[in-house]
Amino acid sequence: MNHNGIETERRYLIRMPDTDWLETNASFTDIVQTYLKTGDGGSRSRLRARSDKRGTVYIFTEKRRISDMSREERERELSREEYLAMLPLADQERRRIEKRRYVYPYEGQSFEIDVYPFWQDRAIMELELEGEDAPVYLPPDIELVREVTGDRRYTNASLAKDIPFEPLESRNK
Repeated sequence: MNHNGIETERRYLIRMPDTDWLETNASFTDIVQTYLKTGDGGSRSRLRARSDKRGTVYIFTEKRRISDMSREERERELSREEYLAMLPLADQERRRIEKRRYVYPYEGQSFEIDVYPFWQDRAIMELELEGEDAPVYLPPDIELVREVTGDRRYTNASLAKDIPFEPLESRNK
């Protein structure tokens, strides 16, 4: 697997969905994400191990921010040996991120809901789009707290450094 291009996404802070409901209505994979020391040029690199019932896939990704919604992304699949050889390059200022990613289809869209072990009341939902002006149809079964697309505190790289715990508010109140 090699992927090079522009990734455009919207991100939302949501109330923690019922995991039984998620397991019934979505597929999932477990992800372990390790950030590497940042090089010059403003790009960020990471290693990812994605595991599901079929096995584990290892991926190296480089991202460079273009706008709040878009990033230039290059990724390639690694062998297990390549992955293990790169782990010592981890950024020691960032913790390893572990999460379960649920993929929830709704209205022809594919929402990714990331559930982290450090939060019991919230999760992050994201949606990759064809472009920054593409419409989004939010699933009514998910309780949206607020959009966090431009809020860098909710990127995985930031969560690896500092986890926000401010009180939640809801759109439904």
